[in-house]
Amino acid sequence: MPNMIAKVVDIETGKVLNHNQSGELCFKGPLVMKGYLNNQKATEETIDKDGWLHTGDIGYFDEDKHLYVIDRLKELIKYNGLQVAPAELESHLLKHPDIADVAVIGVPDQRAGEVPRAYIVVKPGRNVSPQAVHTYLEDKVAPYKRLRGGVIFRDSIPKSTSGKILRRVLRNEIVNEAKSKL
Repeated sequence: MPNMIAKVVDIETGKVLNHNQSGELCFKGPLVMKGYLNNQKATEETIDKDGWLHTGDIGYFDEDKHLYVIDRLKELIKYNGLQVAPAELESHLLKHPDIADVAVIGVPDQRAGEVPRAYIVVKPGRNVSPQAVHTYLEDKVAPYKRLRGGVIFRDSIPKSTSGKILRRVLRNEIVNEAKSKL
């Protein structure tokens, strides 16, 4: 947009990142809102002291200045203080020849904080084991991004009418599962 500038910043440090490095998308210019009405705290959490609006979206710019939005900050999994984007793992898993659909969420872990877990729908007439899924990801992602929370096979992934994964439904299942064990 005219008169608007954008940057991608490291989620932890706020440092501006280079091309093809994922971080939080921030925008500044005359089209950015002034703040939330009668809610100074929310305004300060969204717009920094220099006027940059922090979107909560994770993305990057490529060398041609094309913008890619790949995830939401709220959906990031925090494994031992490291950021794991569910969308990145889902993208890799959807390339597997036996996987029809997938959702990745963070599940609580006493030592690591959260660990990634994949919910997978297998293509009709195909078969894949949890071990095969782990092996498939081994050379595609960093060790801290591996599915330490396990692989769960399902008939379908809960989605909204617009096709967005309903991660809260999967998280509620985990909470209910934990309650039933008490």
